[in-house]
Amino acid sequence: MDFPADSLLSRAAREVSLRADQLIHDIERCLQRGVPEVWEDPHVARMTAENVTEHVLAALAGLVHGIEPDQIETPAEDPDRARRLARHGTPVSVILRSFRLGQGVMLDRLLEEMPQLTDDAELISAATRKLTATMAGYVDRMSEQGVAVYQRERDRRLQWRLSMVNEAGRRIGTTLDIARTAQELADLATENFADLVTVDLLDSVLREDDGPVSALPTLRRVAQRSVVEGDPALTIRPEQLHVSPRGSPSARALAGQPSRHTGPPAPRDADDHRTHSTLVVPLRARDSTLGVAQFIRHRNPDPLDDEDLLLAQEIAARAAVAVDNARRYTHARATALTLQRSLLPQHTAQQSAVETAYRYLPAGAQAGVGGDWYDVIPLSGARVALVVGDVVGHGIHAAATMGRLRTAVRTLADIDLPPDELLTHLDDVVIRLSAESSTDLTIEEAGDIGATCLYAVYDPISRQCVLARAGHLLPAVVGPDGTADLLELPPGPPLGLGGLPFEAAEFDLPEGSVLALYTDGLIEGRDHDVEAGIALLLETLAQPASSLQAICDTVLEALLQADRPRDDVALLLARTHVLGARQVASWDLDADPVCVSRARSNVAQQLSIWGLEEVEFSAGLIVSELVTNAIRYGRPPIRLRLIHDRALVCEVSDTSSTTPHRRRARTCDEGGRGLLLVAQFAKHWGTRHARHGKTVWAELSEKESTEFPAWDFL
Repeated sequence: MDFPADSLLSRAAREVSLRADQLIHDIERCLQRGVPEVWEDPHVARMTAENVTEHVLAALAGLVHGIEPDQIETPAEDPDRARRLARHGTPVSVILRSFRLGQGVMLDRLLEEMPQLTDDAELISAATRKLTATMAGYVDRMSEQGVAVYQRERDRRLQWRLSMVNEAGRRIGTTLDIARTAQELADLATENFADLVTVDLLDSVLREDDGPVSALPTLRRVAQRSVVEGDPALTIRPEQLHVSPRGSPSARALAGQPSRHTGPPAPRDADDHRTHSTLVVPLRARDSTLGVAQFIRHRNPDPLDDEDLLLAQEIAARAAVAVDNARRYTHARATALTLQRSLLPQHTAQQSAVETAYRYLPAGAQAGVGGDWYDVIPLSGARVALVVGDVVGHGIHAAATMGRLRTAVRTLADIDLPPDELLTHLDDVVIRLSAESSTDLTIEEAGDIGATCLYAVYDPISRQCVLARAGHLLPAVVGPDGTADLLELPPGPPLGLGGLPFEAAEFDLPEGSVLALYTDGLIEGRDHDVEAGIALLLETLAQPASSLQAICDTVLEALLQADRPRDDVALLLARTHVLGARQVASWDLDADPVCVSRARSNVAQQLSIWGLEEVEFSAGLIVSELVTNAIRYGRPPIRLRLIHDRALVCEVSDTSSTTPHRRRARTCDEGGRGLLLVAQFAKHWGTRHARHGKTVWAELSEKESTEFPAWDFL
C-alpha cells in the first residue's frame, strides 16, 4: 500500500494512541531510569509524569489530525505544573530532560508502528522526517513556553522570599520579650506559608541553668499558632514541658540538622486535613542552640519544599537572634532588679514616730532598671529619718550606685547629722564615686554620677520636721483636715556638683499629717508635664482613703496610666504620730554634783510610774554617769530627759560641743570608766549635736537582762 507521509504518520499515531495506557507505563518507566532524582519526592514524580504524559498525548493527537506543530494545543495544566515545579525547586534541566525522554519513547513507538502499516521504505523515511520535524517543533515551542513560565515563577519566588526575609526582620523582635518574639515568628509563618507552627525553647536556656545537661533535652512550648481553630494537632499546651526523644527530628534539629519530612500527598478536595509536610529547623544564635521551630502543612495541599526549608531557616535565624537578645536582656534586667530590690529596704524598722507605706516600680523595658530608692531610718530620741533619692541613669551601674548612696545615707544618719550637713557629706561621696567611675575602664557606663535626694527628720515629741533637698522635687503634705499642699523648701543643687550649700527648713506638723516623698517618675508622663503631674498628685492625696496602703494604690493608679512607667517610681508616705506627756519626762539640772543623786531619784520615781522597776538599777547607773560627765565636762544649762517608747531612752543635754569618747582606763586612773559602763548596760548609746550643744543618749531594754555585764574590761 502506498500512503502519503502525512497519512502514514496519522495512522501510526492513531494506532499508538489506542495503546495509550501501555505508552504511559513505558514513559513512567523511562523517567524512573532517566531522571531518578525526580522519584525521590512522590509529589514531584507525580506532577512530572502527568506533565510529560499529557504533552505526549497532545502531540499524538496533533499527529492523528495532521495539525502543524505550532498549532498543537498544549495541556491546560501545563503552566500551573511548571509554576508548581518551580516553587518546589525542581531544576529546569530535569524538566526538559523528562520531556526529551517522553518524546523519545513516543518516537520509538511510532517508528515501530510505521513498518507494520507499509513496506515502502521511502514512504517510511519521509514520514520519519516529517515526524522528527513535527516533534522537534512541538517540543521547542513547549520548552520555550514552559521555561518562560518556570523562570517567571522562580523570579517571583525569589522576590517573595526576599520580601519574607525583610518582613521577618520588620515583624520579629519588636520587643525584648521572649514569648512575644517567638509568637511573632509563628504568626508570620502561618500567615504566609505554613498551616501550623510551634516554637519550643530549651528549658535550660530560659532558666539560665548552668547545671549538667540531661540525656534528653527538655523543651518548653513558648509559642504556637494554627490556621485551624482548635487544631487537634496541637497536643502540647503553651508553657508545657516536654522532652525530645533521641533520634527524633526535633532532636536532630537541636544538634544543628534541619530536616524536611513529606508524607502522602493531601487530596485537594478532602475534608480530612492530615499532616503531609513538616519542616524542623533549629533556633541558633551566637553559636548556641536555643530551641527548635516546626512548620507544618495539613490544610494547604502543596507540600513544603526545599526552598521553603531554606526560607524557614532564614527567618528562624533572625528569630533566634531576637530571642537571644530578649533572653540576654531579660537575664540582665532580672539581675539588675534583683540587685536593686536587695538594696532597697525589705521592711521598715519598727518605730513609733510615723506610720509608713511605700511603693517601688521599675521602669519599662526600653528604659531599664533605674536608681530610685527610699528609706526609713530610726534615729535617737524616738525620731525617724525619711529618705527618697534618684540616681541619674539606668542599668546595673545605676542600681549599684543607688545601693552605695543608700548605705552612705544610713551611715551619716547614724551619727545624727542634721539634714543639710548630711547632704553636704553625701555630695562629697557622689563626687568621689564619680571620680572613681571615670577612671575605671571596666565600667561601660563610666562618667559623671548624678543624683537627687530629699532627707527629712521628724521628731514625734516636738512635732517638728526638718527637711533639706538636693535637686529633688518638693514633698507634699496632707493635713488632718484633708488639704494637700507642697512644703516650700530652699532649693539645693543635685548631688555631685560640689561647692554649693544646702539649706534646711523646719515645719510643725500636726498629729495625723501625711508626708509624701516621691521621685520624678511618678509625676512625669507622656501626656502631661511636671506641673500637671504635681497638681494631679495633690488632688489624689486629698481624697479620703482607708489607709496609707490604699493611698499608695490610688496615687499609682491615677498618675501611671501605662502598664510600666517610662522611669522608675519611688513613693514613700508617712503619717505622723506624737509622743505625749505620759511618755516623756524631763528635768533641768544645775551644774552641781549634788544634782546627780537628785536626778537618780527622779528617774527611779518616773520608772515606778511607768512600771519599769526592772531597769531601775541600769537606768540609775547610766543617768549617774551621763549627768556626772555633763557637769564635769559640759556647760550649763543641763537637761535630763526620759522617753518611754518601744525602749527606754535616757538623754542628757548641755551646751558644750565636746563629744565624749570611750577610752580604756589604766590601772591607776581614777576616771575613764563611765562610758564603758554605759556601753555595757545600754543596748545603744551615742551623741548627737545641735546648733547649740549636744545630747548624749542611751537606749535600754524595758526588761533587765538576766546576764550581768562582765567587769573584766574595767
